[in-house]
Parts: sequence; structure tokens; C-alpha cells
Amino acid sequence: MKAMINSPRFWILTIMIIVTALSRLLPHPPNFTPIAAIALFGAAYFKNKKMAFIIPITAMFVSDLIIGMHNTLLFVYLAFVLVGVLGFQLRGRVKTINVIGSSLAASVVFFLITNFGSWLAYDMYSKDLAGLLNCYTAAIPFFRNTVLGDLFFVGVLIGGFELLQYRFPKLARVKV
Repeated sequence: MKAMINSPRFWILTIMIIVTALSRLLPHPPNFTPIAAIALFGAAYFKNKKMAFIIPITAMFVSDLIIGMHNTLLFVYLAFVLVGVLGFQLRGRVKTINVIGSSLAASVVFFLITNFGSWLAYDMYSKDLAGLLNCYTAAIPFFRNTVLGDLFFVGVLIGGFELLQYRFPKLARVKV
């Protein structure tokens, strides 16, 4: 564990995740956030599965403390963990098509889980199938920004780290 924490790879991954999580504090269009990207990135690049969840979840939690808590946070974190599991499929398979596919899958997971959470947590829709479908329907306009945000932040994180590994090959060989 000590060797892992002392590695430059560990700190570069961690800093990239923290900075990206804190970017949530900047003004942005609704749903254009780095949440899914952080989960995918952490799972794809931290060799240690515990760190693949601990670092991204901690960064998200800190940014949520600043932004403020809400009634659907449990669903956001559930989706976050499931997206992290999707990210494990990227390990050693970081190719454009796989990254885009994972990003799109992450968008769908977030859409389904967080809107289900909104339907449960708030009284805006009836608590039946029709209400659930109305909730999902009302959320469709926001899905575009979710997809665009996920693609953008996944591209920045994964593309950025791939460039760093290319420029500094030692980063690619370290087990973190």
C-alpha cells in the first residue's frame, strides 16, 4: 500500500479526479457534469480495486459537501458505483470505441437510476407506472447534456492520461 501511495501514477490519477470533481463547482449547463467520467476513469486506471472506488467516491463526496446534499444522493452514488463497475471493463482495453461505448452506457445507467430516485424521492409524479414514465419522459431533454458531459469529461480524463502515459512511459508500468 505504501509503495502504491508513493507512486507518481497514484498521485496523478488522484489529482486528475479531484480537479475534475471540483469542476462541478464551476458554472455549467444542467447535467453537463463529470460524475460518470470520474467513476469510469478511476475504475479503468487504478489497478487496486479499492482505490478505484475510494478515491473517486471521496472526491465526489467532498464536492457534494460544497454543492449541498439532496434527496436523491443515494441514487447518484448507486449509479456512480455501477458506472465504476462498467469502468473495470476498460482496463487494458482503452480504445476509442470502448471508451465511447462505456461513456454512453454510463449515461444510460445514470439516467435510469437517478430519475428513478427522483420519482421515488419527490412528489412531482404519481407513484405508479404512469408517474414513473412521466418522470423519465420529463428527463429526456436533460439526457442530451448528460451524454455530452460524459463524453467530454471521459475524453479529457482518459485522453489526458493516455497522453501522459505516452509522454512518460514509466506511468504505464506502475501498479497502482
